[in-house]
Amino acid sequence: MDSINTLFLLTGSLIALSVVASRLSSLFGLPLLVIFLALGMLAGEDGILGIEFDSYGLAFIIGHLALAMILLDGGLRTRLKTFRVGLKPALSLATLGVFITSGIVGVFATWLFDLTLVQGLLVGAIVGSTDAAAVFSMLRGQGVNLNERVGATLEIESGTNDPMAIFLTITLVEILTGDVGSPADTLWLFFQQFALGLAIGIGGGWLSGKLLRWLDLAPGLYSLLALALGFCVFGLTSALGGSGFLAIYLAGLMIGNQPGRHLSFILPVHDGLAWLSQIGLFLVLGMLVTPTEMIDYALPGALLAIVLIFVARPLAVVLAIKPMFSFRWKEVWFISWVGLRGAVPIVLAIFPVVGGVENAALYFNVAFFVVLMSLMTQGTTLSLVASWLRVTVPWRVEPDRRGPLGVLPENDYEMFIYRVDNEALEDAPIRLLRFPSGALISALFRKHAMLHPKGSTRLRLGDMLCVIGRPGDLPALNRLFNGDARLKRERAFFGTFTLDGEAMMADVASAYGLTLSPGERDITLGEFVSLRVGGHPVIGDDIGWHGIQWVVSDMEGHRVTKVGLRLYH
Repeated sequence: MDSINTLFLLTGSLIALSVVASRLSSLFGLPLLVIFLALGMLAGEDGILGIEFDSYGLAFIIGHLALAMILLDGGLRTRLKTFRVGLKPALSLATLGVFITSGIVGVFATWLFDLTLVQGLLVGAIVGSTDAAAVFSMLRGQGVNLNERVGATLEIESGTNDPMAIFLTITLVEILTGDVGSPADTLWLFFQQFALGLAIGIGGGWLSGKLLRWLDLAPGLYSLLALALGFCVFGLTSALGGSGFLAIYLAGLMIGNQPGRHLSFILPVHDGLAWLSQIGLFLVLGMLVTPTEMIDYALPGALLAIVLIFVARPLAVVLAIKPMFSFRWKEVWFISWVGLRGAVPIVLAIFPVVGGVENAALYFNVAFFVVLMSLMTQGTTLSLVASWLRVTVPWRVEPDRRGPLGVLPENDYEMFIYRVDNEALEDAPIRLLRFPSGALISALFRKHAMLHPKGSTRLRLGDMLCVIGRPGDLPALNRLFNGDARLKRERAFFGTFTLDGEAMMADVASAYGLTLSPGERDITLGEFVSLRVGGHPVIGDDIGWHGIQWVVSDMEGHRVTKVGLRLYH
């Protein structure tokens, strides 16, 4: 009984400390995952609590469960519209990019640790993929708002590149243990992993989404059923020889992109589950490592991390996306820098231990040190590098809070809560607001008192408004409540003047005294900018033309609807 009580006490204390310690991330700029790892190491054998934890098998199981939940949450939050510009380059990075990164690091590891080529390549395969948990938590935690092309590519890559690294790791472990089949068998395994992962993930996720929309459950059961269905997809795919990690990510993607009231109950719970998974996984991995043993790998591990961060990842990104896709060099360099390593390499480093590979401790300790270096160097500088390379766009106004009313099964009405920060709205009567026709103000809160708004009611700065509308009303509502400070930042980025994307280039050239080629006179400004940026434009794209920067400031689908004019700076 005492051991059970001790387990509860230690587990609760470590999780609570991890949550409280997360404040250090915002105060000192430390990556959250490093904090979780450090707490695990402090609780471990060489730490303050001295917990002796050396069960690689248990850590292997915990790692799979945690990564499955993290990837499911990542898929739930990924919007299919991001695939417009991010799918193809992300898949290239997730396959060719991982292969190139693993090869370069593997060859260097062969020389550095005096290994055979296969052993060195196994080191490269283990640290070859970026980690969804690391990427998602870092970008959200530092408040970085990347342009859609870069953000979508990184988001999709980090959710889909694990299968390639797992395939390479398993294949190399089998070669070292003598269990590998013929080259044809290896190719078949590769095809099987990805084909089954795609088919079962998309099919199972689509059916799961339909079931969640159709069932009428208690609110707390939707998230439980979504998790159970995701685990079923993961287990079925893995049992048949496919990639369970790819399948559960795609299942989350399919569920999250089928609108309905179920999502409002699923997303908040899964956000908490993803955090719990990250905390639990990194605490376990931190306890599993022995810092005194890791000291011997510090110098070679640091050299390997330097080669990975500054040579292998940038070269892989350049070769995988630059020749085939319209990425600017500043975007390529930023994607190179965001090759964060997290829990996945450490979990993959357990494969050689479980498989009985000779000198398995080397793989685990090297992977752990490389992850630590990656988080400390790349993770702490994400926002600085993003600003320096100018791959960010200003945050747009969003409601302080929002939630569906549960009135309609599709395109439901929602409650949007806005704070009045726009000085232009001070003393403005409600009847004069340019409100979307389908939206209305249901309540107004002023100094903690609720007022019943009428057309003659005048707004005051600091008022809280409860607006009922539909998601399609958000662009107009966001523009209406745009605060002055945010408006100034947007104007500094997009320019003081904005032109309609449907304006004909002949008219624009005539108004501003610009010179056009004959073929450019009969196209719109939006089409002109799209052609100049190489197709697939995103908000924030700019071109220099006639001493002015022309900036994409708004889009509808693939069409540029607004273009800002900004002087060079």
